Amino acid sequence: MKFFENGDTKVFALGGLGEVGKNMYCVMHNDEIIIVDTGVMFPQDELMGIDYVIPDFSFLKKNQDKIKGLFITHGHEDHIGGIPFLLQLINIPIIYAPKQATALIKKKIEERNIKYKNINIYTEKTRVKYKYFDIEFFNTTHSIPDSHGLAIHTPNGTIVMTGDFKFDFTPIGPMSNIHKMAEIGKKSVKLLLSDSTNALVDGFSISESKVDEALGDVFEECDGRIIIATFASNIYRLKHIVETCKKNNRKVALFGRSMETSIEIAISGGYIEDTDIFVTPEEANRMKANEIALLCTGSQGEPLAALSRIANGSHRQIKLIPGDVVVFSSSPIPGNAASISNTINKLYLKGVKVFTNTSLSGIHTSGHGNNQELKLMLRLFQPEYFMPYHGEYRMLKAHADLALECGIPKENIFVLDNGDVLSITKNGIKRNGTVQASDIYVDGNRIGDVGSAVIKDRSIMSDDGILVIIANIDINNNELLGNTNITTRGFVLVNESGELLSRIEYMANQIIKHNLKNKKLNYADLKQQIIAEVSPFIKDETGRKPIILPVFMEVKR
Repeated sequence: MKFFENGDTKVFALGGLGEVGKNMYCVMHNDEIIIVDTGVMFPQDELMGIDYVIPDFSFLKKNQDKIKGLFITHGHEDHIGGIPFLLQLINIPIIYAPKQATALIKKKIEERNIKYKNINIYTEKTRVKYKYFDIEFFNTTHSIPDSHGLAIHTPNGTIVMTGDFKFDFTPIGPMSNIHKMAEIGKKSVKLLLSDSTNALVDGFSISESKVDEALGDVFEECDGRIIIATFASNIYRLKHIVETCKKNNRKVALFGRSMETSIEIAISGGYIEDTDIFVTPEEANRMKANEIALLCTGSQGEPLAALSRIANGSHRQIKLIPGDVVVFSSSPIPGNAASISNTINKLYLKGVKVFTNTSLSGIHTSGHGNNQELKLMLRLFQPEYFMPYHGEYRMLKAHADLALECGIPKENIFVLDNGDVLSITKNGIKRNGTVQASDIYVDGNRIGDVGSAVIKDRSIMSDDGILVIIANIDINNNELLGNTNITTRGFVLVNESGELLSRIEYMANQIIKHNLKNKKLNYADLKQQIIAEVSPFIKDETGRKPIILPVFMEVKR
């Protein structure tokens, strides 16, 4: 590990580059490492059965004695969701997080029965110092309270990580601390890492206060029951939905576990003060339609979320009624458009009115700045070198082009992949090596046990099914007892494919009987031979390639 102890300051991402999610960034100088964020990414459809995708902690595991602390920019899942898994595998001496994120992290680790107490709440005034690092914080505006960026002062210059941000001059919560950003910029920033999510979107993002006005218009125009789906983590949105309900004399009923948790945290944090406005689902069902609003999860079309179950008619507590209005106060996360469209179609089929951000402009705004805001951030910090982060490759590339427009030389801009290492010296920055940074799958309680081979098998089973060949073998006489038994799932209908299954059975019988003549029978080789001979036959007959699973039962007679 001498490569990492040569006096250079190293910067690398274990997640968050070329993707939206699992943000995790590391800064290392000799024998000290600080980590910024540890998020998850929610799997796409092709990752069948996988619950989360998390960063690869291998490098940190090998160097955990060098880790000084984990610093959290804000409380979104793509920045804190991986913390319970990290704590199960690696000793993290201390976590520094803002107030809102701290509450969310504590809830997460309690749910997984992880005993970890060393979480310190930081504010913009906090300063954390180590042998090589001096870390300060600055407020940013985002869609969750207590969002921050970090300025990390190192022996080779200052590194700034913006976290997620936008510039909203009439926000619901506090404004970004533009003055502190400019002050840090005046003192010289060696490297800026900046949020790239909306680098492809022109202009300035809509102010959250405009969303407040648009939602107010919906409430004034609707006489029926209003159902609002939004991100449970967007505390400011939840705050002004609750306040709008109060102005329009409506009570609020909550649906979805994460929504209930967020409201609970918002109340305990003082963001929502009126607790009397909330009613139970049972109370909501007894109230007049114009006296109630339902606040629920499912804005991304998640199959098990509250809104999806309401749209399917499978929710135990809420059924759609004529006159209902459904408001999607959100925009699709990349990859979720089809799921959202499916939910919207089901809602229309139930005869309800649906508002989306496209059908009624202004009922949602992103928490990420558009390209003009990204330029403003570049101008405030005036970095010598620039590395776009937090986004898919096209977003990173677009952000790099913006930096070029803002006067940063092309050779000083780095569009990297997860695992690529930047080496910072007093004289400059260059790419220098890689660390392991693959995707790790979480499947139930298993972390990293499910690899690409398992995912491939699941995909095959979903497309072509499985065929099980069961044979009873008399180990005393070394012979097959009866015929093999063929069982299938998701391959063919047994009642309609008798001839095909009989031919497969005959092939398996012949292969097994032939091999039983060899007294040194190797079951592993026998399984492979059955698969090698039966699979091409099935492919020729049906055009499909099910997973073939031979099973041998040893019987003593």
